[in-house]
Amino acid sequence: MTPEEFRAAAHTLVDWIADYRAKVYRGELPVLSPNRPGELRAALPGAPPEAPEPFDAVMRDLDAIILPGCTHWQSPGFFGYFPSNSALAAVLGDLASTGLAQLGLNWQSSPALTELEEVTTDWLRQMLGLPEAFRGVIQGTASEATLVALICARERATAYAAARGGLQSASKPLVIYVSAHAHSSVDKAALLAGFGRDQLRLVATDEAFAMRADALEATIREDLARGAQPCAVVATTGTTGTTAIDPIDAIGQVAQAHGLWLHVDGAMGGSAMILPECRPLWAGIERADSLVVNPHKWLGVSMDCSVYFVRDPQHLVRVMSTNPSYLQTGADGAAVNYRDWGIPLGRRMRALKLWFLIREQGVAGLQARLRRDLTHARWFASRVDAAEHWVRLAPVPLQTVCVRHEPPGLVGEALDAHTLDWVGRINASGKAYLTPSQLDGRWMVRVSFGVEMTEREHVEALWRLMQQIAEGRAA
Repeated sequence: MTPEEFRAAAHTLVDWIADYRAKVYRGELPVLSPNRPGELRAALPGAPPEAPEPFDAVMRDLDAIILPGCTHWQSPGFFGYFPSNSALAAVLGDLASTGLAQLGLNWQSSPALTELEEVTTDWLRQMLGLPEAFRGVIQGTASEATLVALICARERATAYAAARGGLQSASKPLVIYVSAHAHSSVDKAALLAGFGRDQLRLVATDEAFAMRADALEATIREDLARGAQPCAVVATTGTTGTTAIDPIDAIGQVAQAHGLWLHVDGAMGGSAMILPECRPLWAGIERADSLVVNPHKWLGVSMDCSVYFVRDPQHLVRVMSTNPSYLQTGADGAAVNYRDWGIPLGRRMRALKLWFLIREQGVAGLQARLRRDLTHARWFASRVDAAEHWVRLAPVPLQTVCVRHEPPGLVGEALDAHTLDWVGRINASGKAYLTPSQLDGRWMVRVSFGVEMTEREHVEALWRLMQQIAEGRAA
């Protein structure tokens, strides 16, 4: 493809994306893909084409085959999982990043990649109100960031055992502390970092599903008494299930008293901290050794852009550093080499999409959108609270409301079946998408607000739809 052929194809594709977003906003596409497992695969050839195909053929299949297999996360009727926005300014930043095709191996391989990442992650630090001591680096996902955090914790607790015999040379088993409502990526990170599932302690939570600092203290003392070595605690600002807020300040005091690494998972909820009025939710964040915030969720940056902040970057570099001769340059020591700040050796120019978004919307524009989403959640929660036979199951500190419809006489498994039935029928309707989840062993429904295009009219329409289908009302 020549540059001129690319120009024509790119215009066609950009027009297609713009038309797609408009269709999604107008509700012309079912929010949840109606495809059955294997349907898309069966529609595609089993072998690659021998001869080149015209771009028009690719675009036809994009419309006819790929699009029907997409669940539309950008739809104003998407209330599932968590917001995973891809603002069009960020889409353009991603396009520029791919077009420039930079590969960050060291500063010299792309000075712009490195220094733009330094600037944009520090912009985000300021937006979140974090202390100047924190330095940021873009990872692919919060799962990667949590893995890096636990490896850093492991190495600090063992005086850098990886340089010797690894965990096999540790004299005591290392223990990680989380709540039962922490994200499953913490379990996975602990396993990949070599801790083992038996060394993951679930700390008791309170009535708001937040980790109890007193229970953390008691659990640590139990482990010390049995000869284990407490290593790290992972607290959460906005758990996936209920957006519960762990008390960072109290947890941080316990962690510091026992020399534990404190990592804070603010993957989704951390974005709310661009609002000064939300920062009390993570009071004590300055006690953290590391934290992660995903701008590719609620903030609006396209996937993948997860920012890992660390209070001691020199420790991070010592743990992650590799320095083969072919990557050494005269700039070493004078500039950041991000290959030493995480797992991958190379990196894309992901900072461009964050830079595009912040410049196009400004801090004030981003704040206005998040305040709108919080208002949606509070309005919706008030309707649930006022409605007969509807129950709100958790506090609403952020943008997710946990609900259940409880008709008289339905309990236990019968109530579970009712919950899964009505949420399944909503999703099958194509008008909205919700995700069921379990809380205290029973099914409930999470209503997650935060899609860029969702306005009050869509929230009101969802509430009407939920009442019609769950209560058996006529539409």
